[in-house]
Amino acid sequence: MSLPDRLASVITTRSKTVLVTLLLLTVLIGSGMTMVDDDSSLGQFESESPETDAASYIDENFATDADENETTVQLIVRGENVLAQESILESLRYQQEIRDTSEISDTLVADDPITGVENILAITHIQQERAAQLETQTAQLEGALNETRTLEQSYAELNASYDAGEVSDEEYEQQAGEIEAGFADVQSEAIADLDDEQAGIFLDAFEQVRTIEGELIDLERQFEAGEIDEETYQRQQESLGESLDAAYEQGTVGVYADEYEALEDGETPTLDEQIEAIETMDEATYEELVASTLSAENADVLAMLPSGYDPGSTEAETRMTVLTQTTEDSEVDDMGGVFGPVVDGQLALQDLGADQDQEYMVFGFGIMSDEIDQSMADSLAIVGPLALLFVVVALMIAYRDVLDIVLGVFGILAVLVWTFGFMGWAGIAFNQMFVAVPVLLIGLSIDYAIHVFMRHREQRESGDEATNSAVDERTTSVDGAMKIALAGVGVALVWVTATAAIGFLANLVSPIQPIREFGLVSAFGIVAALIVFGGIVPAAKVELDRLLESRGYDRRKRAFGTGGGRFSRVLETGAIAAQKAPFVLVVVVLLVTAGGVYGAANVDTSFDEEDFLADDPPSWTEYLPGSLSPGEYQMKSNLDFVNEHYTRDDARAEYLINGSVTDDEILEEMAIAESQLDDRTDTIVYELPSGEADVSSPLGLMQRVADEESDSYNESFAATFEAADTTGNNVPDQDLESVYDELLAVSPEAEGLIYQNEAGEYEALRMVVAVQGDADLGDVTDELRAIGADFEAAGGGAWTVTATGDPIIFYIIEQDLFETVLESLLITLVVVFAFLSIAYRLTGNSASLGAVTLLPVALATSWILGTMYLIGMPFNVLTGMITSLTIGLGVAYCIHISSRYTLELDRQGNVWDAMETTVRGTGGALLGSAATTVGGFGTLSLAILPVLQQFGIITGLTIIYAFLASVIVLPSLLILWTRYFGPTDVSFTRAEPTDGKRGSDVAASDTDQARGDDD
Repeated sequence: MSLPDRLASVITTRSKTVLVTLLLLTVLIGSGMTMVDDDSSLGQFESESPETDAASYIDENFATDADENETTVQLIVRGENVLAQESILESLRYQQEIRDTSEISDTLVADDPITGVENILAITHIQQERAAQLETQTAQLEGALNETRTLEQSYAELNASYDAGEVSDEEYEQQAGEIEAGFADVQSEAIADLDDEQAGIFLDAFEQVRTIEGELIDLERQFEAGEIDEETYQRQQESLGESLDAAYEQGTVGVYADEYEALEDGETPTLDEQIEAIETMDEATYEELVASTLSAENADVLAMLPSGYDPGSTEAETRMTVLTQTTEDSEVDDMGGVFGPVVDGQLALQDLGADQDQEYMVFGFGIMSDEIDQSMADSLAIVGPLALLFVVVALMIAYRDVLDIVLGVFGILAVLVWTFGFMGWAGIAFNQMFVAVPVLLIGLSIDYAIHVFMRHREQRESGDEATNSAVDERTTSVDGAMKIALAGVGVALVWVTATAAIGFLANLVSPIQPIREFGLVSAFGIVAALIVFGGIVPAAKVELDRLLESRGYDRRKRAFGTGGGRFSRVLETGAIAAQKAPFVLVVVVLLVTAGGVYGAANVDTSFDEEDFLADDPPSWTEYLPGSLSPGEYQMKSNLDFVNEHYTRDDARAEYLINGSVTDDEILEEMAIAESQLDDRTDTIVYELPSGEADVSSPLGLMQRVADEESDSYNESFAATFEAADTTGNNVPDQDLESVYDELLAVSPEAEGLIYQNEAGEYEALRMVVAVQGDADLGDVTDELRAIGADFEAAGGGAWTVTATGDPIIFYIIEQDLFETVLESLLITLVVVFAFLSIAYRLTGNSASLGAVTLLPVALATSWILGTMYLIGMPFNVLTGMITSLTIGLGVAYCIHISSRYTLELDRQGNVWDAMETTVRGTGGALLGSAATTVGGFGTLSLAILPVLQQFGIITGLTIIYAFLASVIVLPSLLILWTRYFGPTDVSFTRAEPTDGKRGSDVAASDTDQARGDDD
């Protein structure tokens, strides 16, 4: 007895033991389901590369947001003119509500958490007013000190007149009193609005000015009297002048030192002060403020306005406010995805914005992460039940038996339990891709059920007209028919499982971890389906059918596709073509395939956030029950808007410069690189409204800090910068270590662009390049790499330049996806070909039958790739597996046809009878399984995630193409194979049946089974 016979015998004769054992195993493996975690981050798709290593180096050593445990949220307001005074006021009041909402405010950083155009306008006006007020107050104090000097001079003149006898004692006393009263008036008026500390500082300066002025007057008298020479006079006069200047400094600016320091430090006024400042401005003053503040010189504020904004204009349709949140209590992944309180804060911010009069759009990685998670749950909630519902309906049509339907659904659920339990035990997280797994397994699992059940039905039905009662008893009883069915179709199912698993496991060569995990889990699921539908379900069916038949119920049912009618005629199409014109059919198919090959060579590859962001759900979802109804999704449209008008934090490329970064020539070469980036603003680099490329670099920061017109100006650094620039081209070219030292000391931004290791050595520099949101990632990568290569080559090996950042890493993922497509295709073709060739050889057939069986699937692969090209569908993280999936799934259909054909050919000896039996029997089962699989995958087109929709559509087409290839193309190939390579003892003469039926199972003996059931 063959191995398939022995296994089939165990399952049918010891069905209770098999059932209990496998159910206990199901419980054990299924317990791992509770350990399955979820992960929706895009960082999991990264693979090892120099670019990802450079990005990690930057995160670890430069003061980026990730190091500071911070993330930013872009709050964008849209309207007819969002620079209007009332619009600015509404935004400031909205900020008050934000601060009053604890769910949001608790996540904000402590210092200056909110910065927007509205804040900058208000603060600028307040600072201008404060500066003007300080100037007025300082001028008043200076006037008081000037008056003090005048009074002191009057006192000196009075004393001179008195000494000369020109003024009497009475007149002297009177005039002196008036002068002293003048001093008192000056003092009282000057300190009237000062606090005690300020008054003390002024009065001290007041006395110093009086004293110094008196000494100057006396010095002048001594010089005129000839008591001192001119040199002494000039020396003492200069000294007294310096003292007088110091006294003036103390009595004016010194009095308001704290106010000047606050103004210099840019101390942020309160929101109430900002609102009051905007409210109290007249229209003309406000318009002037907007025009001057939003001018081309203020690059920082222009970054918060759309790229099309005209600097100085008082009108704009959109502007941005940036909120900074702390992520200390949240989780942040490698690609910026955020989870935890930060997400709750961003969602609350979005809800609060919806209640405002103005239209607010919230763009943050927290909301993006939440929408991805929600779309996964919503997609699964919609697709899972619909897939099961479709399968139930399909099984109702195919089975027409409640018990068989229940067993089929139970088997599907058991397969899912095995699969998700395996994920838990293996520590594999559920991600966006795994939403497709339940649908995949539902479709594939039911194939196994249909083939087993239909073959079981064929076997029981074939005995109805048998004349040999002994044979009838062995082959048509519940357990006897199941034994023959399992022995007959079991080998084919094992081969199907092996080839499908090979297709999935071919993805293990991918450098992308989620794809490897998807392939591994899917392969395990296929094996689980074989165990469940080859063991649990047949054992359960045997037990239940025995029980029902023992109580008088007839469990015989007609197999789908064997009863004549339209289905049978459709299934016979391939057999008829094979009989009449096999060569013509093959030639036509090859011509179609050639077109598919051309399209396959031009399919694009894509890895984009939009693939993982849900579209706004269609209107029909509104009628779904509450548990199935999806939420609202806005991030995709928001992302499109941001890409069109602004730059995103994740749309920034970076250069990491390692090596001799203190080399005299490095900043000169950096300047050249920046110039090249400026030339790319029309293609890839984001252009600020000022017309400049949005590039941050050590050199650019140095130039700002050394520029007197810049808000970042530092006089000390400017001197160091100028000394290091020997050519006068505004680029330091010597003593760069001192320049870096000084820059790090005066500018906090420098830590994000210059890295000094623990030994005090300067190890690396960083440049940040904002990329246009809609730029092609391939173009971005190619151009930035080219500029980086020129930069590196100019150093002659002194330094290295690596272009990295999310846009470049995403492009690398795209390339990895494309390599996965090619490698998995080749591996699957080679391994499946070898497997089939060996398998057919070991079962007594020619190894060439393996090539014949695989060829239609290879053709179908070109068809599906050509279809992807025609409909504009790219390779992504799911559709990128379609080649190995097409072969892995498609070969199953061909194996069933080839195996059944060789079995029938061996039993009947006539080519046409064998082919007719095959396409009617196995072809009917294939039609049923293809219909359920296509329908199951078709439900993915109703998913919320675009990547799942695409996968569902293309996989459904894959099944259709594979089915057509197996029932239309393969019969002709099998006929040609039989004619030229097959057995020689077969007949090509059409023989009419004597009993109205064709099927070798009518009276198959044990010997027949052992000889031919290895299909």
